[in-house]
Amino acid sequence: MIEALGEPMRVTLLERLLDEPATATDLARGLPVTRSAVSQHLQVMKAVGLVSDVPIGTRRVYAVDPDALALLRSYFDAFWSRSLDAFRHAAEAGAPGPATTRRPDVADHHREDS
Repeated sequence: MIEALGEPMRVTLLERLLDEPATATDLARGLPVTRSAVSQHLQVMKAVGLVSDVPIGTRRVYAVDPDALALLRSYFDAFWSRSLDAFRHAAEAGAPGPATTRRPDVADHHREDS
């Protein structure tokens, strides 16, 4: 599921659908892609369960699947929890951090001139 969001246009579509359900035509308005391209992105998102659609006449109205959002949130919560735990363990173990350089202060500059 998360791989589908590796495409920036799909993230844009997801963000728009978070505001309200919409058709591919509605979503394509104002975007630098065709309605057909939007439909293809929506099909990928539907295939992985990020969105669902409801046929209304000849149109399909897409909406974000709330269960998919819950799965994404769980994934990112676990990701950040693991990352922060690893950072804490490294800090507690005294692992060397990134090298820092001391910025010379004004007194150092005057000493060099002397």
